[in-house]
Amino acid sequence: MSEALSRVTLRVRGYHLDGYQHVNNARYLEFMEEGRWAFFDKHPDLMKELHQAGRAFVVVNLNIDYRHAAVQNDDLSVLTGITQVSERSARCHHRILRADGKVIAQADLTFVLLDIKSNAASIIEGNVFEALKRLCVDKEAFSL
Repeated sequence: MSEALSRVTLRVRGYHLDGYQHVNNARYLEFMEEGRWAFFDKHPDLMKELHQAGRAFVVVNLNIDYRHAAVQNDDLSVLTGITQVSERSARCHHRILRADGKVIAQADLTFVLLDIKSNAASIIEGNVFEALKRLCVDKEAFSL
């Protein structure tokens, strides 16, 4: 697995399920958020740079593809990485895999940088841009 990707594992619990006894669609968003936290935990220098610049990541779009149902006691891995960066936005990809390798869900999430003082989107530039660009991977990296 690429050093630029993070992997977090979790077990599906009863409280993740809906009335059909599979993971509720909204729970996958929480699983992916856990993946993003793990990704940024893996890259503390990026977060330090971001905070020093007075910026925060803000989600502006999420496109998710549900492929297979996950059920109680499934062990899942959430892979997370940056796939695209421009001066206006960046894209993060998530892939959720069951322990047998089956893709359960995947998503592309677009985020912008928020200038905390002005509460407005800001250009991605300088050290933050460079750090994100260095972490970019192709989606093929999620298949390895």
